[in-house]
Amino acid sequence: MTQPLIGVTTYLDRARWRAWDMPAALLPAQYPRYVREGGGLVVMLPPDEPAAAAAVLARLDGLVVAGGADVEPVRYGAEPDPRTGPPARERDSWELALIDAALASGTPLLGICRGMQLLNVALGGTLTQHLDGHVEAEGVMGRHAVKPVPGTLYASLVPELADVPTYHHQAVDRLGAGLVASAYAEDGTVEAVESAEPAWALGVQWHPEMGEDPRVVRGLVEAAARRR
Repeated sequence: MTQPLIGVTTYLDRARWRAWDMPAALLPAQYPRYVREGGGLVVMLPPDEPAAAAAVLARLDGLVVAGGADVEPVRYGAEPDPRTGPPARERDSWELALIDAALASGTPLLGICRGMQLLNVALGGTLTQHLDGHVEAEGVMGRHAVKPVPGTLYASLVPELADVPTYHHQAVDRLGAGLVASAYAEDGTVEAVESAEPAWALGVQWHPEMGEDPRVVRGLVEAAARRR
């Protein structure tokens, strides 16, 4: 059987390597490793024109929306908090279009950290712009326990209390239309959301690609294979 082709969104930032210093489409190597561990083939999706999203999704079997910059508050009708980071407008526009296209086409979708927040915003939800306790230190992953909600898609993949790698200061506030919360941190923070419809759409607030547990991405790849 041909392995499912999974698109993973990228950062768009200035980078330096060897003699070069220029804008670059970046993706931490943990993401493709994680998808390969789940059984998928990887293609990187740098920001593009939003109008191209449906055509791109038509060639993919699954989608991962990666972590990164804070979602611009205007996307959910809020004024920016002083602690909210600078916007990544090209990513916001492109990734929201990809999410819309994935939901419309039934393409299996996994949102990671920022990707989960964008999934919520795409469906009319809002975000808490700052909370404490989910970052160890700047550039250092923290860890905390996540408890699944019984009967959810996430619980079917990871049924037990799990210790996960985490690095975020924003989180879901009001859930988007058609989403349900499927995992929580001990402090009540929503740690996973998923579609209430049969479509496979899951967002996790932590960074599973930084850990050793492939069950979430394996679920995505298996859903992508069934859809093929």
